[in-house]
Amino acid sequence: MACGRLTHIIARRQPTASDLRLLIAIIKTITDLERIGDEAEKIARMARLIHESGRLHAPLPIDLRPAAQLAVRMLGRSLDAFARLDCNSAARVLRDDQDVDESFRAILRQLITFMMEDPRTISNSIEILFAAKAIERIGDHAKNMAEYVIYLVKGKDVRHTSVEEIERTVVA
Repeated sequence: MACGRLTHIIARRQPTASDLRLLIAIIKTITDLERIGDEAEKIARMARLIHESGRLHAPLPIDLRPAAQLAVRMLGRSLDAFARLDCNSAARVLRDDQDVDESFRAILRQLITFMMEDPRTISNSIEILFAAKAIERIGDHAKNMAEYVIYLVKGKDVRHTSVEEIERTVVA
């Protein structure tokens, strides 16, 4: 509904420069927030599957909380950076995304090891893997939102730019 209203504003008012960038950033942020909600629903669905399957008696020693907490922090910082139009905070979110990605890879390696050592852990491992991937995707969406902040403030598309390059050229 909000995207439809924004489309009407663009069509009727024909905004330019920073006004148009603001509307585009809002539209894209709304989409990413909706996708974050979808990923949160997926995490809840996986948790329910694990719980209802009765396989909790032998849980795997995998802790998704640190990655989840980092992804949630990234989301909060992205929204805060948007509200404050703060490129420095947005750049920190981009850097944090590398940590979430590394956490996901570590969880994946652990799960593969468990599945190889004991095939009975495969079902639980796959469900945990889906939840871990959803957490990683939440981090990706938070990163996208931080990139929109930089686009909005600086007028520069940084989607395919390294964090180091962004910190060197965009954030001052």
